[in-house]
Amino acid sequence: MANKVVTRTYTASIRNQSRVQDGLDSLGFAASKLWNVGRWVCDRIWSEIGHIPGHSELTAYLKSHECCDDLHSQSSQRVLQELAEAFTGWYGKRQNGDANANPPGYRKHGDDHPRSTVTFKSAGFELDTKYRRARLSKGSNLKEYWSDFILCEYQTRPDVDLSTVKNVQQVRAVWAGGEWELQFVCKVEIEVAEAPGEKTVGVDLGINNFAALAYEDGHSELYPLNCLKQDDYYFSKRIARCDDSDSVQSTRLSQKKSARRTHYFHTLSKHIVQRCVDEGVGTIVVGDLSGIRKDEGSGESKDWGKHGNLDLHSWAFDRFTDLLAYKAEMEGITVEEVSERDTSKTCSCCGQKRDANRVERGLYVCDECGTVANADVNGAENIRQKVSPSLACDGGDRSNGWLAQPSTFLFDKETGAFAPQEHVTS
Repeated sequence: MANKVVTRTYTASIRNQSRVQDGLDSLGFAASKLWNVGRWVCDRIWSEIGHIPGHSELTAYLKSHECCDDLHSQSSQRVLQELAEAFTGWYGKRQNGDANANPPGYRKHGDDHPRSTVTFKSAGFELDTKYRRARLSKGSNLKEYWSDFILCEYQTRPDVDLSTVKNVQQVRAVWAGGEWELQFVCKVEIEVAEAPGEKTVGVDLGINNFAALAYEDGHSELYPLNCLKQDDYYFSKRIARCDDSDSVQSTRLSQKKSARRTHYFHTLSKHIVQRCVDEGVGTIVVGDLSGIRKDEGSGESKDWGKHGNLDLHSWAFDRFTDLLAYKAEMEGITVEEVSERDTSKTCSCCGQKRDANRVERGLYVCDECGTVANADVNGAENIRQKVSPSLACDGGDRSNGWLAQPSTFLFDKETGAFAPQEHVTS
């Protein structure tokens, strides 16, 4: 076993909810009001000069605004930082050709402000881990003559003891739908396992098969995305029937859809890491898809077709890779990202590079060496070889081998787990 410092977020309930809710509500409403003021400033600047102000610019514009004094200075800065990040994300999608991407909206329901998350950095909170209390600072406008802070009594999970944590970096007050909860962002030292082996596996992320795996010792696996596509179709239909896209029903459907996607990504990443442990894999090689939306030569957005563009912009590869790395870390497995350049059109057996070899979406046929392969598995093997360059070909006909006939794992919604697809023989 080895020790490693990592970032962890621990969620805690608030035991004196009735006493502190009004105070937390006032901070949550203040954060929404500041967001809306910043949103208006961004919109005005964008309309006049076509420029989106960054975090430092927003802070400079609004430092004397009375809304900033409703929160602790660091909490106000975090609200404006989140707004700037949201605008940057929207503008990036717009540049990448996503016509459906919308800029961040105002945080309002009619004339009411919803409760926004409030972040307290080092100068804005104090912890008493002995009595499990968190002292959260108010802004100067909300301080009353008998109190300039909110004292929350918190309760973490039984296996979490903040008294053993040396570095709590942030405390977040989060409205969880019916009550407030606290989130503690900490740097902690954990024990990680030794690597289960020295083998490598390549992972190719895609739209139809979310993940294709090619193992060093010569077998492969596919993880189709059917269940999430079914969810997208089902929830889109349900949401379209709602009278208002901002209605309670529509919001709940969107939250349920998001929760199911999150569960899928967590379950898949956990399953793949466990498969790697079972197979003695010490390194997972994942294709880096950060530049997939732009053409390297011209810098223009790539056109993947109407449906392809929609799928691509909802493709959560960054989120999944982060989850995979987080879970692999606990098992002593390293995750490396490599360029995906030419991996889809290069033969993993002989190295010939030719666009026409990918005869259709799921089939790769090399006219040089005669290899027949599943196209995603071929890509995964090319990705793996960038770290462990051993040719997959053993000189034989691979038409009926592991490149062409990978094992398929399907997500079972009833059990919430992945299981091998049963092959039906006639």
